[in-house]
Amino acid sequence: MKLLKFFLEHSRKLVLLSLTAGIISGACNAALLAVINSLLKRNGPVLPILLWSFIGLCVLLPLSRFTSELLLNRLGQDALFKMRVKLSRQILAAPLFHLENLGAHRLLAALTDDVPVITGTILVVPLLCINAATVIGCLIYMGFMSWSLLLIVLGFMAVGIAGYQLPIFKAQKIFMAARKDGDSLLKHFRALTQGTKELKINNQRRKAFFSDLLEVTAASFRRNNLVGLGIYTGAASWGQALVFVVIGLILIVLPSVQHLDSKTLSGYTIALFYLVTPLQVIMNMLPGMARASVAINNVRQLGFNLASHGTEEVFSGQTHADQWHTLEFDAVTHTYHREGESEDFVFGPINLTFKAGEIVFITGANGSGKTTFAKLLTGLYAPEGGEVRLDRIPIGERERENYRQNFSAIFSDFFLFEQLLGFGPEEIDGAARKYLDLLKLSHKVQVQDRQLSTIELSQGQRKRLALLTAYLEDRPIYLFDEWAADQDPSFKNVFYLELLPELKARGKTVFVISHDERFYHVAERIIKLEEGQVVSDSRNSASKTVPAIAI
Repeated sequence: MKLLKFFLEHSRKLVLLSLTAGIISGACNAALLAVINSLLKRNGPVLPILLWSFIGLCVLLPLSRFTSELLLNRLGQDALFKMRVKLSRQILAAPLFHLENLGAHRLLAALTDDVPVITGTILVVPLLCINAATVIGCLIYMGFMSWSLLLIVLGFMAVGIAGYQLPIFKAQKIFMAARKDGDSLLKHFRALTQGTKELKINNQRRKAFFSDLLEVTAASFRRNNLVGLGIYTGAASWGQALVFVVIGLILIVLPSVQHLDSKTLSGYTIALFYLVTPLQVIMNMLPGMARASVAINNVRQLGFNLASHGTEEVFSGQTHADQWHTLEFDAVTHTYHREGESEDFVFGPINLTFKAGEIVFITGANGSGKTTFAKLLTGLYAPEGGEVRLDRIPIGERERENYRQNFSAIFSDFFLFEQLLGFGPEEIDGAARKYLDLLKLSHKVQVQDRQLSTIELSQGQRKRLALLTAYLEDRPIYLFDEWAADQDPSFKNVFYLELLPELKARGKTVFVISHDERFYHVAERIIKLEEGQVVSDSRNSASKTVPAIAI
């Protein structure tokens, strides 16, 4: 019922039409039983009504089944598309801090595992309708032959259903545990692919990763799935055995108790054998439907979880302020839990004022709060206390989306897209080629129709490609988080002594998170952080204007 309700929410019309077609197909199946039984019992020539009934049912049965499956295929693909797009939008609308707490593995598992499981299950609904209608039709036909025997059959079916449902509840709980194992397994797979180098150079770490994490989780996943499927298989076998018990009862026991004519006995025997296959098909479908129910719960819980922590809507209006004067941090604080520590890390309160056109270096040891500062500065984190103001205007929920459009940022864990997304076609390829020359990448990367020919480069070269995108965005404020850390010495000189002054010459404000002390003279202002606090905020007397390169 949960699965049917879910798809009714997507398209009530398609579901009802396909269910109707499936029921018609199942009814035709049951009607064929009656026609075949009548043909077997005839003594003379075949009556025209039986012949035409047989031909009509043979045509209508596959046609109605084809219609039902075609409609539900359309529904499944539409639902798959809508669910993925909706969940993707929910992910982008959720606050970054909450997404980081959830973990990328949970989000990927929902998009790549849960959604296909749900939509794939819709394909079995026509078969479910066909076989359910066949069972009901057969029971009605059996009722016409003998109501007393039908009551006996229904009694055994009630016993079978009750005996089937009891273990099913247990199986569903086991499948839920298997789904959680799947989340953990995906997390370990990400560690396997992204931490390959670290695992290869440390044999003890590799052994511990496999024995303590990957193999344990994979074994638990396998065990839970095997147990769950085993319970379903046992329950299905129990139901199938009951059918043969009823057949034996009708053929062996009942004739000695009451008189039953041979036509009724043969009719019931054929009908019961006819019921075995559709009942078996229905039972075989139930494990998949149980998994789909678990997946529906997971997707809905994830969607609720994402929405419960607020959404960041896109508001229309000015995309960014080309002309601004001051950006203020007024008693800004942010708190989060650091792994391996019992107490939360508190960043702030921070009181800072920045002027347009400055080159500001942010320094400090690892864990001092530099990345947290960068995320608060760019609007990716919302302050838990205090406020950020741009030209004295507080940046609240409604302003944060447009406020972010002031920034081009390259974080230390940046992601590089293969396409130049978000740019119009007007001469963008030409501008990109010019910057590729500037960044000394034109011999490795070409751009055509906003598509980069490759991103399979060294980390330093990939960061230069990210810088290409930042240049093309042409935002008023730039943030570079340890950008030069992967550059060779010659290009570090280019970055600090040519590119940064060039951005300043164009009126840009630049924030640089850096440990390169020998280039501190480039900064007009140096802010040092320790344990989430500003311990030093100094104007750099050594700063001087460096001739900008022409672009």
